[in-house]
Amino acid sequence: MSIHKCRVALTAATIMIAAPIAIPHYASAQVAVIDAANLTQNILTATRELQQIDNQIQSLQNEATMLENQAKNLTSLNYSSLDGITNDLQQISDLMNQAQGISFDVQSVEAAFQQAYPQQYAAGTSFPQLLTDAQTRWQNARDAFQQTMTVQSQIAQTVQTDTGKLATLVDASQGAVGSLQAQQATNQLLALSIKQQLQVQTLMAAQGRAEALKDADSAEAEAEGSAAFTTFLGSSNAYTP
Repeated sequence: MSIHKCRVALTAATIMIAAPIAIPHYASAQVAVIDAANLTQNILTATRELQQIDNQIQSLQNEATMLENQAKNLTSLNYSSLDGITNDLQQISDLMNQAQGISFDVQSVEAAFQQAYPQQYAAGTSFPQLLTDAQTRWQNARDAFQQTMTVQSQIAQTVQTDTGKLATLVDASQGAVGSLQAQQATNQLLALSIKQQLQVQTLMAAQGRAEALKDADSAEAEAEGSAAFTTFLGSSNAYTP
């Protein structure tokens, strides 16, 4: 019997007890004796038991809801942008490692800079040597600006794909069914933000390298001009009228 039917039956029984009991006039041997107090006590006991059943059912419903919420909180996000983010950063890193001339390695920078950008030229440095060094510096500057443009192009391409990743992650975060999905979507959004910051820093490094080599070439041109002039004069004195 369902809980609702039990309640109806108990209510009806209570009404019957509360109402006057009409006993037909029969012979004394056929009269049934009803213990109203005992019947009332039984109904009250049944009512309390019914209330306990209601409490147990409510407790089970609360536990079921709690388990359902826990299952939602443990549901994993079915989308990951980490592989794409890692691949984009790896491509940019590979481009940076392909730097020609003076690279981003500390030891090679020092060695190449001392060779192509000396503080001063020794007396008697030949014109071919000065020309070779000038061509090397020009090539270094050109390669640096070319690499900067290549890195810029790569970052521009990743920005287009980042737009799609961002939209997908925002939708996933807003539609998360539990705390795990929301946290995973948030973590991926943070990773995407960090990736964009790294791209900006990388681009700034490439641009700074190009500008530094351009400035170094301009500064070295003065020393080169002085050496060329000295070589041109040789050991002779300038003409004096």
